[in-house]
Amino acid sequence: MAVASKKTASVVAGAEALPEPKVETVVETVPAPVVAMPAPVAAIQENVRKAVEKSVADTRAAYAKAKSAAEEATGALESSYSTAAKGVVEFNTKTLEALRATAEANFDFVKAVINAKSVSEFVTLQSEHARKQVETISAQAKEIAALAQKIAAESVEPIKSQVAKTFKLPG
Repeated sequence: MAVASKKTASVVAGAEALPEPKVETVVETVPAPVVAMPAPVAAIQENVRKAVEKSVADTRAAYAKAKSAAEEATGALESSYSTAAKGVVEFNTKTLEALRATAEANFDFVKAVINAKSVSEFVTLQSEHARKQVETISAQAKEIAALAQKIAAESVEPIKSQVAKTFKLPG
């Protein structure tokens, strides 16, 4: 064991002879631009933060604008639908009145034909009824067409106004 003690003693003596490393030399050997790095990084972070904040603010403003436009468009569609529904009821009422008038005229014609005494009277009744029906149906068709145009114009007006307002068109 004496051999092992001699070896350990020589290793310990050799380690004591080594110089100790200096911490200050490590700090002194770092180049100057690396030490000054935190200032530009902070500036870059600040610029990125400002850009993100501006982007978020712009996005919120655009969302608010889009939401407002969507709500106004919805209101215009609801108004248009309501007007169209009322118009359809009016149109159907007018059409049913025309059908009722035609049916009554046909029943009156049938009563008159039943009471006809001769063929010439029947032909006269037939031609008179046909002429009246053509005139009546023509007038009814004009009224119904005018009503349909009125309903269409009134129904589309809220949407037309909203589109003009949204896209700033002359209304």
